[in-house]
Amino acid sequence: MMTCGVSTTASVAWGMLFLLTSSTQAFVPLSSTVHYHHASMPLSPLSAEPNDKKKVVVVGNGMVGQRFMEQLRKLDPTAHQVDICTFGEEPRAAYNRVKLTSFFETRDPSALSMTSDFDESGTTAWYKDNQVTLHLNDKVTEVDTQEQTVTSAQGRTVPYDICVMATGSYPFVPPIPGKQRPGVFVYRTIEDLQAMLQYAQDHNVQSAAVIGGGLLGLEAAKAAQDIGIPASHIIEFAPILMCRQIDDGGHAVLVNKIESMGIQVHCNARTQAIVGQDGSTDDNDSMSPVAALSFSNEGWEDLPVQMVIVSAGIKPRDELARGTDGALAIGERGGIVINDSCQTSLDNVYAIGEIALYNNFIYGLIAPGYTMANVAAQCVAQQLDMTDAPDELPAFQGADMSTKLKLLGCDVASFGVNQPRPDDDDVSYLTWNDPVSGIYRKLVLNKDGTKLRGGILVGDASDYDTLHTYAVKQVDQELPVPAAMLLAPPSARGGDALDLGADAAANDDPTAQICSCNDVTRGDIAAVIAELGVEGATLAQVKKCSQAGTGCGGCEPQVKSILKAELENLGGSLSNHLCEHFSYSRPELMALIRTDPDITSVDTFDKILHKHGNGGDGCEQCKPAVGSILASLVNDVITDNGLDALQDTNDRSMANMQRGGTYSVVPRVPGGELLPEQLIALGDTAKKFNLYTKITGAQRVDLFGAAKHELPDIWEELGKAGFESGHAYGKALRTVKSCVGSTWCRYGVQDSVSFAVRVENRYKGIRSPHKMKSAVSGCVRECAEAQSKDFGMIATENGYNLYFGGNGGTNPVHAELFAADIDEDTVIQYIDRYLMYYILTADKLERTAVWQKKLPSGKNGGGPIEHLKEVIMEDSLGICDELDSRMAHLVNTYHDEWAEVVKDPVRRAKFQQFANTDQTIDKQDMLEFVDMRGQQRPADWPKDGEAQTMWQAPDTDVFAKSEKSWVRVGSVADFPANVGTPILYSDTQLAVFNNAHRGEWYCTQNMCPHKQAFVLSQGLVGDAAGTPKVACPLHKKQFSLEDGVELGAEEPLSIITFPVKVEGDDVLVKLPAELEVDAILGTHGLRVTKSDCIDIAGDALKVPSRFSNVMKDGQQLAEALTGGRKAASTTVLQATSNNTTEALSDE
Repeated sequence: MMTCGVSTTASVAWGMLFLLTSSTQAFVPLSSTVHYHHASMPLSPLSAEPNDKKKVVVVGNGMVGQRFMEQLRKLDPTAHQVDICTFGEEPRAAYNRVKLTSFFETRDPSALSMTSDFDESGTTAWYKDNQVTLHLNDKVTEVDTQEQTVTSAQGRTVPYDICVMATGSYPFVPPIPGKQRPGVFVYRTIEDLQAMLQYAQDHNVQSAAVIGGGLLGLEAAKAAQDIGIPASHIIEFAPILMCRQIDDGGHAVLVNKIESMGIQVHCNARTQAIVGQDGSTDDNDSMSPVAALSFSNEGWEDLPVQMVIVSAGIKPRDELARGTDGALAIGERGGIVINDSCQTSLDNVYAIGEIALYNNFIYGLIAPGYTMANVAAQCVAQQLDMTDAPDELPAFQGADMSTKLKLLGCDVASFGVNQPRPDDDDVSYLTWNDPVSGIYRKLVLNKDGTKLRGGILVGDASDYDTLHTYAVKQVDQELPVPAAMLLAPPSARGGDALDLGADAAANDDPTAQICSCNDVTRGDIAAVIAELGVEGATLAQVKKCSQAGTGCGGCEPQVKSILKAELENLGGSLSNHLCEHFSYSRPELMALIRTDPDITSVDTFDKILHKHGNGGDGCEQCKPAVGSILASLVNDVITDNGLDALQDTNDRSMANMQRGGTYSVVPRVPGGELLPEQLIALGDTAKKFNLYTKITGAQRVDLFGAAKHELPDIWEELGKAGFESGHAYGKALRTVKSCVGSTWCRYGVQDSVSFAVRVENRYKGIRSPHKMKSAVSGCVRECAEAQSKDFGMIATENGYNLYFGGNGGTNPVHAELFAADIDEDTVIQYIDRYLMYYILTADKLERTAVWQKKLPSGKNGGGPIEHLKEVIMEDSLGICDELDSRMAHLVNTYHDEWAEVVKDPVRRAKFQQFANTDQTIDKQDMLEFVDMRGQQRPADWPKDGEAQTMWQAPDTDVFAKSEKSWVRVGSVADFPANVGTPILYSDTQLAVFNNAHRGEWYCTQNMCPHKQAFVLSQGLVGDAAGTPKVACPLHKKQFSLEDGVELGAEEPLSIITFPVKVEGDDVLVKLPAELEVDAILGTHGLRVTKSDCIDIAGDALKVPSRFSNVMKDGQQLAEALTGGRKAASTTVLQATSNNTTEALSDE
């Protein structure tokens, strides 16, 4: 077990190795003509000079090779004994192939990294921190076992004392004519996925086929769906899917589940050729793109597809071993032969993972690979005299190949002897087949039915761990209950677990294995929780420190259950609280507020904090949540009565903050319908304020690059054209997309545009736990993509089909059919109730799709969608009247937020750039803009750590020797309570915070040091453990308002703070002379300029020359300040004072 304090290595994500095949089981039986003595022989130490460091070369930088290096380095944490070098042919360091499909959730390779984020070169900090030499994009081409060197494609020759072969396997592509065509891919690397995605986009791929119906084939089918390919097919040679893991009954249930997702399954398929667009079928040289698959099956027609993904098996990558002239023994069908120590036929060469052939088997799961890595690391350490000789070395003696997976959303598990041999007489079976619920279970028992030997679970594998314990770990023990009691799935028992000895063992036995991927026991997890303590033991930290749940993820529910139990044993609990200020989740706090008999006692944040909170000032977590709750229940203008202090980055400004602190403006376009005059108004407004324009993905026009103080003027222009706020900045309804429907389209069967306009105008402005989107399609062709929305409608001849719970984004979810052929009024009624039920019960920042999946199943076992039908149609909870009345209140109290601001001078004044002056600083003086295709956009942000990022003042107390004066910056009324307000001091922007909760005032620089953006005054004010803080609105970096130090960071940034006092109605800040402050914090000196942008038109805006003297004088003064010379601040103050500030007498 690795805990946070034991190893210098970063936490590593592990999992079940994905290289499994369509028609092969998890391990592949291979016959071998090589007879090699597998003995646990003593390992011969290698001779070397006493002070020489031994050299270990790992060929292959995959998951198993990475595990070996981590285990070896744990035995030599200071790298004094061993130099480790590894080669990888891919452009980045080891990543988690098991979770390859999840790449589409973020499309960020770093999310799959085994260590930490990848840098530009593809490596991570782990290799430098652990003194491991990593060669990327450099495939090893030769292993010279006599000279003990490896040579790479880039010409590197590296000597070794120990060589570890971890080259894994490669996808087997059958010799199908046409396999060379554009559009044919294998599913193995991130580059494969990126290539698929690019090809699908470039060629508008509408259908794809996956050749192979094994574990990897099903994952590849999911990848095709995640790419957005509408029609997918699985082509399997065998009669059933996953024929080594499940049987006919499991296959039937699995196919029903897969085909319900729109993926067609074709078994017994004999693929004959991949047909090109030129019609060629047997040309192995044609580069005509994929057009179809042809089959040799009698009567089968060609299957039109535009992409083919081959997942038909694996082969060990043993070509290096084959080049050693027999020095390394190889099996007849491939793989390097190893013994119990993972040694090959040469005692200084090891093989681990899918390249290793042990007892004529290649193991295709990650757990056995990790076991090999652990064994090899300890044996290598002993062989190199790194450790004392143990009484007994570990040995690899095979592995349990039981698996539990979620494939295309369906539980699939097999364990123990799941398919007994035909000559096995000690067998009896129990089978549960429920096609209605989509559950199949088969238990393999001994002939007497007293012992569990194995099983197959499809559709519900939630009791896998209990059954696995009986079949594998307690194989010789009789069952404590009749076997029939184990057969019913937990979902059929209402989710109740049986009171069984195995459950108790799994819950209490510290030796019980929880994570098979990383061999983590219950005791390991409990020890980590105890080490972290009640306060530190979050699920994320427990996973990071124990490695449990970081592989395939199948054991995460168990890890969470253990965490809950252990925290209770320690006197704590697994918290779902909003934050330190509220010991409630959002649904719990919502219930307390909405059921309060005196609504006036809970109509402000302060009242709610006093009545239901734990004190303090609140924070960036609870304030927006409470603000959303109040908006959903009361629906006042969000800038009034202190509500603006609760709003997150975008809501406070009622616009989306973009890079550099500028904002985007998105007017509402109901149903995507625009008048020509409105289009002209959009263009005129964009030209007047020099805004970048772009059509959004939701049928609206986005205007980028507005300064905050320009927003009221922009909206005044747009309001004249009839535009209302589009609420793109809020957790609210964004759009209701539509096709033209029956008004124009020859296929349309309903007026989808008019209905979309009606729906959008009804729900506009309604705040919810997360953003919501909708769409109306005028026919089943689904051009508006209604089934990918939170709620969507598809027209039929008889009305509309209504769908709930879909969403796009990083984790697309297909909406579920709620009702069919219903009229518009009924659709509206059902949506009213659905949305209010969601608003009242969902967690903070929880999309409808996630919330919906967490709902209980309906009475008939139909899942959450049946529960919703019972609640919304049948009023099973008795809350429909409340849902209807609350929605009616929100609809009736709608107000256009921007219209309210534009017409009210008091509200409008909140958008003034600086509280102490009407003077403004142009956005181009804070951030360089460059030309792009005739429009202006901000210069690219430099990467963190480069110039113009991670700013630090020249000294921790740069103004320590400066003379200071109390400067009046405004009246108390100029600074609203519990928010920040910007002021201008010569060329320096400062932020003044009126913390009315505490009766305290603070002043800091307005520039966040992370990206040098002048935005801190727009951040949420709160506290963390009693320390007042502000959260930067761009990336939520939190800074103490007392001393300016960043909170919770390993390498904290800091901001400069200044004393504030209030005398009567005057607010005063103690400041050095203007020129001194400008030298360090002046806006123009901190302007973010072009990094590697391409100025297409050659006319990037430049810093106005009128500031050159100020910057020059400031630079000289900064040098004087940092050199320790005291500036004559009185003289400077007189020389540079202007009308924006008023210097008062020195203290």
